[in-house]
Amino acid sequence: METITSKTFNSHNPVDGSVIGSYPNTSAADVAAAVDRARGASVAWQALGFRGRRKVLLKWAAEITKRVDDVAELVRAETGKPISDATLEATLALGHLAWAAKHAESILSKQHRPSGLLMFNMKTNVTRVPMGVVGVIGPWNYPIFTPMGSIAYALAAGNTVVFKPSEYTPGVGHWLATSFADIAPFADIFTCVTGLPETGKALTESAVDKVSFTGSTRTAKKVAASCAERMVPVVLECGGK
Repeated sequence: METITSKTFNSHNPVDGSVIGSYPNTSAADVAAAVDRARGASVAWQALGFRGRRKVLLKWAAEITKRVDDVAELVRAETGKPISDATLEATLALGHLAWAAKHAESILSKQHRPSGLLMFNMKTNVTRVPMGVVGVIGPWNYPIFTPMGSIAYALAAGNTVVFKPSEYTPGVGHWLATSFADIAPFADIFTCVTGLPETGKALTESAVDKVSFTGSTRTAKKVAASCAERMVPVVLECGGK
């Protein structure tokens, strides 16, 4: 989970400008290394199957629940929102995680389809397999709820995840990765790479198999163009400004 870099940047409280913490400004080389490690872990993660992954994800949900006050305080400090809103956000993120863990098998298991007249003498099945490594880039305004909507479902489906949080809320991203590492059966299933916009750019240009991005329309266009160069599927949730 640790990144290897000599450069760091500070996270500031937007209310009073105080420094909350210092985090690695992860280089492109270190991002690529994190993706490589995630790919190495993906085989074992997929091998756990839906039920094995469900146990891990529900264990993670329980860990976050135990420490929800800690992450809510961090969300409050990095975003400036009231503690009541921060606590609600963390609680709703747990809903994402629990739902994905419990329902992934029923939604993603092999399904039978009608063959149609042209192939009436054949059987048709739809089999879904994990894509591999998913890169998730999150926003600052809902730094746990919004990215969890991508992280939880990607993990439940059998993918490993490399998460780049907003440069304004690196502490929340680091906290999420640390809380997962505390209960994970092995390393590199879910990794956080903190950094400035160049780190996010490096993630979109890395060997990930899919990208989920939430942020401005201007940046989303750059993400889409980067992914299009390599025909990497991308999900974009863009701001209205």
